[in-house]
Amino acid sequence: MTYIETEIPGVWIIEPKVFNDARGYFMEAFKQSDFESHIGQVNFIQDNESCSTKGVLRGLHYQLAPYSQAKLVRVIKGSVLDVAVDVRAGSPSYGKYVAVELSGENKRQFFIPQGFAHGFHVLSDEAIFTYKVDNQYMPSHERGIRFDDPAIHVDWSIEDLECVNLSEKDKNAPCLKDAELNFTF
Repeated sequence: MTYIETEIPGVWIIEPKVFNDARGYFMEAFKQSDFESHIGQVNFIQDNESCSTKGVLRGLHYQLAPYSQAKLVRVIKGSVLDVAVDVRAGSPSYGKYVAVELSGENKRQFFIPQGFAHGFHVLSDEAIFTYKVDNQYMPSHERGIRFDDPAIHVDWSIEDLECVNLSEKDKNAPCLKDAELNFTF
């Protein structure tokens, strides 16, 4: 695998080696020793999967400490624009984001450490999204930031904002300046 650190230290794009032949393909999706030698020790405890249709935007989500989550995300089918926003107080990249297209075709993975809000926008007709997390889901600690917060100004590659399919929770999320945060750099 190739590990590419992004412009925000600690956020990584991982490109697997894919072996194709007439039967299909083979790849290692995760190898703990390789992951730890590049990124460090992360104790993933759960795998999650979601399926969404074109135009769905999920995020920007995070969980407050002590239930904050690091995530290793990838798309099995379809494509998404995946975004990680630094929400760690005192970080030189606070409020900045990294975006990467993840697809079943490019097989890229995206590592998002604790202290980041995360979201994705579905670009294909359907996307199957899977991710590893290092902490359990705790509804009482779940928070969000508006996907269209003008202070962050994420370029979601959306032509018509009226066509975005959001949950009620995401429609009502606060902007970063009003969000409840407890992360430090």
